[in-house]
Amino acid sequence: MSGSLDSDDQTDIAWTLTQEWEKVRSARRVVIKIGSNLLTGGKQSLRRSWIAKRVAEIATLVKGGRKVVIVTSGSVAAGLPLLGLNRPAANLREKQAAASAGQGILLNCYQEAFANHGIHIGQVLLSRDDVSHRRRHLNARDTLETLLNLGLVPVVNENDTVVVEQLKFGDNDTLSANIADLIGADLLVLLSDVDGLYKEDPRQNPEAQLIPLVAEVTAKIEKLAGGTGSLVGSGGMVTKLRAAKMAARSGCAMVLTCGFRKNPISEVFGQYPVGTLFLAEQNPLNSYKRWIANSTVVRGELVLDKGAITALSKGKSLLAKGIVLVDGSFDRGDVVSCLDANGVRVAKGIVHYNGDDLRKIAGYHSDEFESILGFMGETAIIHRNELVMLD
Repeated sequence: MSGSLDSDDQTDIAWTLTQEWEKVRSARRVVIKIGSNLLTGGKQSLRRSWIAKRVAEIATLVKGGRKVVIVTSGSVAAGLPLLGLNRPAANLREKQAAASAGQGILLNCYQEAFANHGIHIGQVLLSRDDVSHRRRHLNARDTLETLLNLGLVPVVNENDTVVVEQLKFGDNDTLSANIADLIGADLLVLLSDVDGLYKEDPRQNPEAQLIPLVAEVTAKIEKLAGGTGSLVGSGGMVTKLRAAKMAARSGCAMVLTCGFRKNPISEVFGQYPVGTLFLAEQNPLNSYKRWIANSTVVRGELVLDKGAITALSKGKSLLAKGIVLVDGSFDRGDVVSCLDANGVRVAKGIVHYNGDDLRKIAGYHSDEFESILGFMGETAIIHRNELVMLD
């Protein structure tokens, strides 16, 4: 099944949605992302009663045998009042200070709410650097697995207190997709301030039509995304579609629904579909390639010719002969993006040469490497086992 199921054939859509929603209801490993605007109601203080109601819904899932991880925003918003600021943080330092002041408040809200249901939580603070390094990625996975197996609910947030801009996830939609990958989740639920994905912006057109089911996030679907949403949040529809693509590669479906509904989490596991359901890929990537695709930080870019792109699409390794341009400063073992002539990302992988050496051998055959570099390295610039094709 490819493309979005937003045609005029409503009967086929309804049948497919019904079938796929059965898989949603039976999901056993679930990641639930809660955005800042829901936690604060658009203000600069936490809505403790709202958090308590959502925790009650999650507690029901846990007691029913599901393993649940929460990815939460809100530490910056919770901390701003303590800094005496009646405005959003103006720079990274203020955000870090607010996160430091607010992280304890946020965690305490969850801790008290879950304690009322006899459930303990474990806090996990992550930065992009933690998941982009393979060993730390695996360590994070092991910690989450241990917490889940011992019956705790991991509460995950970005480590805003110390992380620098270059190593930020930038939004918790992306972080939640990474967590879904780490724990092998069946389902990712994004609670937002919108009902789902629409054909038009519902804030501009109240008659805009909701898209109930997306089989694949195509370029057509991505054009429907607007900019960022609320003042206190950092995400928007763009980041939600990115999260859907990341989750799909992991074999994980995603539901985008409005957290302002009466019982938004319970409704996801109810009889009737809500929001927009994004389907998982039928043949997801293996764990190592998912890590390359979803978690690693890109250090450089390679522009490829048509022949090289065709070869990659057939499962071949990248050879120097097909590289037109090398951009960026990177080392051997770093991750780089592969672009076509129009600048569109077609692949991502681990490079076997540093940027300076690769610039010298780009466009040449491997039998010329030794005379150019003075040594004979790998024949492949990126081996097929360390390369992932992207949409």
